[in-house]
Amino acid sequence: MRVKTACLKHFLNGLVDEIAARGDWGEVADYIPELAKVDPAQFGVSVSLADGTQISAGASAERFSIQSISKVFTLACVLGRNGEQIWTRVGREPSGTRFDSILLLEQEKGRPRNPFINAGALVTTDALLAHRAPKDALSEVLAFLRAAAEDDDIHIDPAVAESEARTGFRNVALANYLKSYDNLHNPPELTLGTYFHQCAIEMTVEQLARAGRVIAQLPDAPQILSPEKARRLNALMMTCGHYDGSGDFAFRVGLPGKSGVGGGILVIAPGRASIAVWSPGLNLYGNSLMGTYAAERIARFTGWSVFG
Repeated sequence: MRVKTACLKHFLNGLVDEIAARGDWGEVADYIPELAKVDPAQFGVSVSLADGTQISAGASAERFSIQSISKVFTLACVLGRNGEQIWTRVGREPSGTRFDSILLLEQEKGRPRNPFINAGALVTTDALLAHRAPKDALSEVLAFLRAAAEDDDIHIDPAVAESEARTGFRNVALANYLKSYDNLHNPPELTLGTYFHQCAIEMTVEQLARAGRVIAQLPDAPQILSPEKARRLNALMMTCGHYDGSGDFAFRVGLPGKSGVGGGILVIAPGRASIAVWSPGLNLYGNSLMGTYAAERIARFTGWSVFG
C-alpha cells in the first residue's frame, strides 16, 4: 500500500497529540539506575520511506539508550563475520519467558533459545569478541550502525554502561551459567563488559529509523547487509523480538520489531519503510507501552503487514 507523505505526516502529528492526551505512559526500567531517571511522559517517532523521505514527530531528536535493539545489529555483524556458525551455539525459537530468565537455559543445557533474549545476546556478543579486544568488537557495532544510519554521531553513553555493570546481577548469573556449559569462550567479565556497553548505545528515533533501512532493504539504504541476512533478521524480529510479548506484538502490529527496555522499538515493513518509536515507560513484558500502541496505530493507518 502506497502512503502519501503529507497524510502520514498529519497522522504522526495527530498520534503524538493522542498519546499525550492518553497520559498512560507505563513504568521506566528502574532496575537500571540511569534509566530510572528518565521522564516516562515522552514520545517520539520517525519513519523512513522507500522513496528516501523521512517523516518525524514528537521527541524525534531526543537521544535514548537503545538497549536490546542493539542485539539486532550485533547479530548482523556476527552473521557477516562468522556466517551460520552462531546457530551451533544459540537457537532460533521463541522463548516464551522473560528476557532475563535462566529457566530455559538450565533445562536446555546452556544453549539459549534465540539471540534476542539476554542469554542468547551474551553468546552473540561473545562470538563477536573472538580473538580481539572489547573496544574492537564495540567499534564494529558502532561502525555498522553509523554506516547504516549514514550518521557518525552515534555513541555509547558511559554512565548507562556503568549503571548496568553495577546492577546487572542477573546477566552476571547468565554469563556464568553459559560459561559452565562452555558456551562462553571469553572470560565472563569481558563478554559482560562488552555487552553492557553495547546496550548503552544511544540514538534518536531519526537515526534508528535510518539504520533500520538496511534491514527493510529500502532502495536508498547503504548496501551493507545482504537480502538473505536481512530476511533472517526480520524473521527473528517477528518471532522473538519482544520476548514473551512477541506473539502479542505480531498479532497487533503484523510487522517484525525489536524492543529495548530504554523504551525504543524498531519496526520493519520490508521493502516499504523502517519505523522507530520511543517512549520510555514499559508494559508488563518490558516493552514500550506507548511505543507498542503507536506501532499498532501506524500499521493500521498504512496497511503495512507481512501477512498481506
